[in-house]
Amino acid sequence: MRLVTEEMPGRGLVAVALTVGAGGDDDPVGRHGMAHLVEHLMFPRDDAADGFVALVQEAGGMCNAETHRDHTVFHTVVPADALPDVLALEARRLLRFGPSAATLRSEAAVIGEEIRAAGAGNRLWDTVLAALHPGARDAYGTTAELRDATVEEAQTFLRRHYRPERVVLSVVGDVDAGRVEELVRREFGAWTTPAAEVGAKAGPVAEAPAHRAAARRTPGVTSSLPYARNGVAIGHALADPNRWGLGPYLAQVVLCEVLRRRIPGLIARTGAWDAASVHTGYQGQWLASAAPDLALVLLGRAPGADSEEAVGPWLDALADVATAPPDGPELRRAVAVLRASCYRQADSLAARAVTHGRTALLFTPADGDTTPDALPAHLAAVAAADVSEAARGLLVGPRSVHVLEGGAV
Repeated sequence: MRLVTEEMPGRGLVAVALTVGAGGDDDPVGRHGMAHLVEHLMFPRDDAADGFVALVQEAGGMCNAETHRDHTVFHTVVPADALPDVLALEARRLLRFGPSAATLRSEAAVIGEEIRAAGAGNRLWDTVLAALHPGARDAYGTTAELRDATVEEAQTFLRRHYRPERVVLSVVGDVDAGRVEELVRREFGAWTTPAAEVGAKAGPVAEAPAHRAAARRTPGVTSSLPYARNGVAIGHALADPNRWGLGPYLAQVVLCEVLRRRIPGLIARTGAWDAASVHTGYQGQWLASAAPDLALVLLGRAPGADSEEAVGPWLDALADVATAPPDGPELRRAVAVLRASCYRQADSLAARAVTHGRTALLFTPADGDTTPDALPAHLAAVAAADVSEAARGLLVGPRSVHVLEGGAV
């Protein structure tokens, strides 16, 4: 298990994030949602008196977890003097994992409610990603498949995937790094497993010169999806930071921000849209998931406009940037917005702990790190020519187009 510690004295708080390299993509055949279920079983509701949540809240803290396609992260924030207890609790629920059948049934039912509440609209990002990358699975799960899940299957999943070499423990806050290491060795020192197989990395995103004719030759609508209103969803595959470096990925992030800021003018000019939005990375969080990653464009169709009329202006907008890079003021405004978002996120201890865990587990770009304080400088280094190259990459790279059927959700 890897340990990342960041000392931030004077706050009186500490954040702990346990990041595991297992998510929806690791669900067994016939048990879609098992990663999600195991996450829930780490917070058993029938153990309210001395369970993890109750003891953290008793210390004045808060905790939560997220299951993603390629990882699961458990994050906790408590007063700094409660760190020894939190690490002991974290080790206990991980190393003594043994849910009862009743707990499993109740948590599977809770997940079923989450699946129903999410609906097709909220799961749009996962659906578009799966169209671009067959085999990618959302982390929610399938109610019918989880209904018959057993305790033995949950334990098998945990033993197979929750292994020291697939886990990063990150501790951020008013702590001493040496003391943190002592505590972690005390609580987790006996945790060993046989060597794990190393999974293959995802393939690269295709990159080639782009032009308008190439964009028009790409496939048209691939499917129809229920949604809250009529529209079109376009998914663009993003560059793999681990294969191509951080620069191309961040140039695409800046490109999407440039185009997002152009949307009011595009709506007025095209007439085919009455609304539009651009989301870079998982649910709008970039660098929250390793490749394959996605930029999702949602276009609200104006009355009378068909899907092809809606898609065309978006491809033209990309081609405009590919031909003419954004000028200095436009580029600076887009980068400033993104850097401000980085600074806001970096101010949260929990967000810093989660980012450290994801960086250590998911990202190893050769041209720079993805830790919280490093990203603003990388964004500032994106040049106008890089943004044009990013637009050319999206024009010829993999994408999918989906008609959104309003009133179906």
